[in-house]
Amino acid sequence: MSNPVFNNSAIFGEPKRARTGQGAAGTVQQNPAYGTPPQQAQYGSYGAQTADAATLDAMYNAPTATTADTKRLTYDDVIIKTGGLLALLVVVAAGSWQLVDTMPFIWIGGAIIGLVLGLVNAFKRNPSPALIVAYTVAQGAFLGGISKYYDSMVINGVQLNGVVLQAVLATVVTFAAALFLFKSGKVRVTPKFTRWLLIAMVGYLAFSLVNMVLIMTGVLDGWGARGGGWGIAIGLIAVGLAAASLIVDFDSIKRGVEAGVPAKFAWSAAFGLMVTLIWLYLEFLRLFAILQSSD
Repeated sequence: MSNPVFNNSAIFGEPKRARTGQGAAGTVQQNPAYGTPPQQAQYGSYGAQTADAATLDAMYNAPTATTADTKRLTYDDVIIKTGGLLALLVVVAAGSWQLVDTMPFIWIGGAIIGLVLGLVNAFKRNPSPALIVAYTVAQGAFLGGISKYYDSMVINGVQLNGVVLQAVLATVVTFAAALFLFKSGKVRVTPKFTRWLLIAMVGYLAFSLVNMVLIMTGVLDGWGARGGGWGIAIGLIAVGLAAASLIVDFDSIKRGVEAGVPAKFAWSAAFGLMVTLIWLYLEFLRLFAILQSSD
């Protein structure tokens, strides 16, 4: 796994081997998957109830229960929740864009609050819609402010123009491409794939932290180690990692739907996608800024 939201979830995480229980014959005991009807031997014969022919006939002729009836996760649930959060993010970001000149602290506060709420939501066993919405609002304030900062930035005498629109379009196109590759089966999520992605993301995170420290301490200026040709190459690698993370996210959601997990976990799935999309947008924003400043 790569996205900590899905990685730390017992619902969307990769299936693990069942632990050995203390059964009568020392056999391995496994918990039934979501939606699996209980077996008679599992709860004893006292749980069994007889049914007459009329009841059985009524059950047979009844409409088939849908996922909505059984309150299980569906793709529609994830799409609706993700779409709603993205709409809220855009609205808050637009407001932050307008207010950041008179309230410059708004995007810094949004970044700090968003980081804290992101960690809280990532490690919660059960999703909290209120906290996920609060995270979205905080990130919207942060993205609006930092987008306005990039849009008005002047580097080496070069005024950055259009980088925000370019980053938004690139994020949408990359999301669509990642979804197409996943649905078509051209890219398969295997243990080797996720292991490689995790190692690459840890390495990129370590590099980013070191680069930030060197810039803050004055050892390097400007983009630091991300300037020039190296910066463009690193930016492309970061975009590739974020796109690969999206594919892993899709696979996690697919497993959750197929396992019949409760519908409430659509909030967790939407939150996980939001985290990756925000990361992807920020990487595109930085990449296009570096490209324009190096012209």
